[in-house]
Amino acid sequence: MSLYEEAMTQFVFLEKRRVSDNKGGFYTEWHEGAEFSAAVAFDNSMQAKTAQQQGVTSVYTVYTKKSVEFEYHDVIKRLEDGKIFRITSNGKDKKTPKSAALNMLAVSAEEWELPR
Repeated sequence: MSLYEEAMTQFVFLEKRRVSDNKGGFYTEWHEGAEFSAAVAFDNSMQAKTAQQQGVTSVYTVYTKKSVEFEYHDVIKRLEDGKIFRITSNGKDKKTPKSAALNMLAVSAEEWELPR
């Protein structure tokens, strides 16, 4: 087991559903979907600090296995503390090649709150 795999905890995808309010409108519900393991690291690089000064929320990197497929703006929740993140990069951009022994994918994320 690699060091980054030891740092992994359980996460779950949060799926957005629009539900009729039976009055001609709708409301949004969030439901837990598939579970997966991942590790999250806070990005305190100079680029991240500059982005934060320009209004970007806290920047994180989510590390997981290549089999987990992320899409831009997917929402995930860390199960141990309920912290929610929104993916802010393309999940296909940063992953190890097929020939690599290390099975890893990395995406950028921000802290996020579910809209009410």
